[in-house]
Amino acid sequence: MKDKILMIVFVLVLGSILTTALVAVNFLTTPIIVRNEQTTTRSSILRALSIEFDAAQVEETFAQNVEQRQAEGMTYYVAKDSSVAFPYSGSGLWGPIEGIIAVQPGFQRLKAVTIIRQEETPGLGSRVTESSYLRQFAGKRFADGLKMVQPGRADADNEIDSITGATMTSDAFVTILNRSLQQAMPSIRRGESQ
Repeated sequence: MKDKILMIVFVLVLGSILTTALVAVNFLTTPIIVRNEQTTTRSSILRALSIEFDAAQVEETFAQNVEQRQAEGMTYYVAKDSSVAFPYSGSGLWGPIEGIIAVQPGFQRLKAVTIIRQEETPGLGSRVTESSYLRQFAGKRFADGLKMVQPGRADADNEIDSITGATMTSDAFVTILNRSLQQAMPSIRRGESQ
């Protein structure tokens, strides 16, 4: 009987010590994690707005070149050249895809698209993060929606070449962008016209 009581006390004491350690680690690391996520987001906004920056000076560059604004409950970012950027997110083929869309002044064409997080298949679907794929979004007209076409066939002002072997991920990504543009642009236009 005494052995069972000692075992229960030992488990309770050890459990309490480990729980306290986990709570302390969480308390100490949460601000660091939040700061790192903010820096990652701001870096992505700067890249989307084509603002050059040094990795060590993201916060300073962001503060000097980008203004955060609100319109109808939506947060967006305006560069000195009047380009606008805003976050997007949605379901890719295998998981969420999150990033930043930047729109050229005049709100007719994309400036750039960046990806902050994605959970697509490594080597195939994850190719949506490659700069060669993302570069093709620059300058595309989005008013009638972006359209995915077979690789090498993008001719129109709003067509994007899909990725060979990752067509469904490409389609999902373009769907996310189209939906995000349709939802965000009316609010941004109204916010910028005031």
